[in-house]
Amino acid sequence: MGILDTFGITRKITRTRLEAFLRRYASDAKTLDIGCGNAQYGFLFPNRTTLDVAPRPNVQVDIVADAHDLSMIADASFDVVLCTEVLEHLHTPERAIAEMRRVLRPGGLLLLSTRFIFPLHDVPHDYYRFTKYGLRHLLGSFEIIELAEEAGTVETLAVLYQRIGFQCETLHFRPFKIFWFLLAQITRLGIFLLSREYGDIRHAQAERHILASGYYVAARKS
Repeated sequence: MGILDTFGITRKITRTRLEAFLRRYASDAKTLDIGCGNAQYGFLFPNRTTLDVAPRPNVQVDIVADAHDLSMIADASFDVVLCTEVLEHLHTPERAIAEMRRVLRPGGLLLLSTRFIFPLHDVPHDYYRFTKYGLRHLLGSFEIIELAEEAGTVETLAVLYQRIGFQCETLHFRPFKIFWFLLAQITRLGIFLLSREYGDIRHAQAERHILASGYYVAARKS
């Protein structure tokens, strides 16, 4: 896998995209990093408090708590709430979003990413997938500044093939997983094939990216 990754065969297609999105909003303002995981984006938000549901090896977790209940944090305490790859793992996302909004100062920024067309992962705590319309509804009390697809329709197919390679065995022989990684790279070459997309089979409603691996959202507390 290491050699293949060096040549880009197994390198995650979307690896650099979330970081690029967050770089646009990088800040030294007071930040709450919810579901901090390995804190890989901490360098973009140096004045941050990390929060996770459990302690993490080799990562400083300042607050161990459930995102559904941030009662240990006072209202309007943070300028930024960072929540990457967490929303789909929350059993009651609307409650967690309400808590994130509560701890944000007026005008504060919520930065989140979540999954749409994507395999099960981190099971059994994988509960939801979100469309862009669902996210707009869920974040109705925010002013949405940016809502961007992580990958378009054809690239999302490539992401799925890649995840099969990462998460599945093929014919009981580990090296055979290269088939899926190669198929992902070949699929990406077909991006030019789609001239237009629609949100229904009658082609009555034009749509942008009917498949998306996930979404990146920047939303301001109004």
